[in-house]
Order: sequence, then structure tokens, then C-alpha cells
Amino acid sequence: MSQTRQSRRLTADQEPFLTARSLATTYGSGYVIEPHTHPWHQLLYACTGAMTVSAAQSSWMIPPGKAVVIPARCSHSIRMWGDVAMRSIYIPETLSSHPLSATDCRVISVTPLLREVILRVVELSALDSRLPAEANLMAILLDEIDSPPVEPLTLLLPRDSRAMRVAEHVLADPAGTDTLQKLSRRYGAGHRTLERLFRGETGMSFGLWRQKVRLLQSIRVLASGGGSVTDAALESGYDSVSAFIVAFKRTFGCTPGAMLAETGEDVTASRGPSGSDRARQARRVESR
Repeated sequence: MSQTRQSRRLTADQEPFLTARSLATTYGSGYVIEPHTHPWHQLLYACTGAMTVSAAQSSWMIPPGKAVVIPARCSHSIRMWGDVAMRSIYIPETLSSHPLSATDCRVISVTPLLREVILRVVELSALDSRLPAEANLMAILLDEIDSPPVEPLTLLLPRDSRAMRVAEHVLADPAGTDTLQKLSRRYGAGHRTLERLFRGETGMSFGLWRQKVRLLQSIRVLASGGGSVTDAALESGYDSVSAFIVAFKRTFGCTPGAMLAETGEDVTASRGPSGSDRARQARRVESR
């Protein structure tokens, strides 16, 4: 279930001058937006909750305090973890700007300034290049998203079908304890072959890749609401909470609590259109 909110009515004569448009939506935990594309670049930010964005051979975990830049025409799907207050900004594909030149999705940190700019654009619904204040806001937005990607939140998937079957097994049960030897027998490939494929196609050994899956799983548990650090550790396959915290901090650069301490705007104060109006509005923005 999603709710959509926009605050300014856009007119047809504005269309050639729009440098950004926005969409505010809320989704329940577990909601999935199936693979789709749109002709605009997208800056996707969750004020609350977490998201997994999947495209091609990679997936990205988007916890609070982070956003993902999705290139135009890139097929992607989104899964919600916890109640997600999603804020999207769409930027024309024709806009020539270095921050938008990448062909792959990338996760960026949301600075306090970028967060306020995102919320302001959402409040305005769109940015009109003829208005100096809105042109300045667009320039700040582009400056703020021109930041290095947060690589630890990216999970590369193997391309080889044998390794991919093993990867899917681990993704379905991150806390599982099956050894690579046991998985190799189950999926019909030698364990040395699988180890070589994981190293060559994901850049890490199978053991490190599985550890990263578990740590990303822990973010999902924490973001889904009600989960403690102990719950996150146990559900992601760690027997020791202290070992989990050490591994988490070594991978992500902060403790589990610090990563999810970011909170967003109060999304309960205003409600968007209901029922079919929300669905039509969301499809209209996505298709532009």
C-alpha cells in the first residue's frame, strides 16, 4: 500500500522548463516495486525505513541517511524494509551534468543540506528553470549529489549460472551455515570452481561475500522496526553480538545503531490522494 503526495499543480506550459519533478510516497514493509524503467534520472531517498534496489548484476541497500542515484532507462526493482517514506526527485535525461553521467546506480550519503533540498523540492513538486530561486535550488541539488558512492552498501552478484544459484541460496537464508563444499554438491559445481567464480565476478571470496550478505541482512532487520541489535546479529547468522558489531563497523564504518539513527520528516502529518488516484499519479510521474 502506498500513499502519494504532491503539493503544486503542474501545468502543460511548464513542461519544457522543468529541471526536476518530485514524488512523495509511503509503503509498508515488504512491498515490492517490480522491475521498471523511466526516461528521467531518479534520486531516491527514504526518510524512514530501508530499501533494496536491484538492477542488472548488483543490488544496493539504502538505509536511512543514504540515497541512490538511478540513471535514466536503467531497469530496477525496489523492496521495502520497514515502513518506508520514499522521496523521489526525477531529473531530465537531457540535463548534461557530471553527477548524472554514470551508467550504474550508486548510493550516496545524504548530508543535512541535501536532505533539506530534497524535502524542499518535494514540497514544491517541481523546479522551473525560469524562476531564479528554483534554478539555484537545482544547482545546489546537483552539487550535493556529486559525491563519492558508498561502496560497502553495494552487493555484486555473480554472472555465472552455477555461482548465481549458490548466491540465491545464500540470499534466501543469510544465516545458513552450509559450507561451500556442501553447496557445491547441491548445485553441481566444484567448490574450487565456485570460489574462483565468486572471486572473479564479485571481487571477493565466497566467505567474505556471504559475510556481506549477512551484514546487509542485519540492516533490513533493524530497519523493519522492533528489531534489536541482538535480533539483527542472530538473524544474520552471528552467535556473538560483539563480533557482529565489530564486523558491522569494519564494513560500514559505523555501529548498527549509528547507521539507523537518522530520522526523517514527520510523514503522518499530511496524507496524499487515496485508492486509484494514488496509483494513477504514481504511474504518471514514473512514465514521464
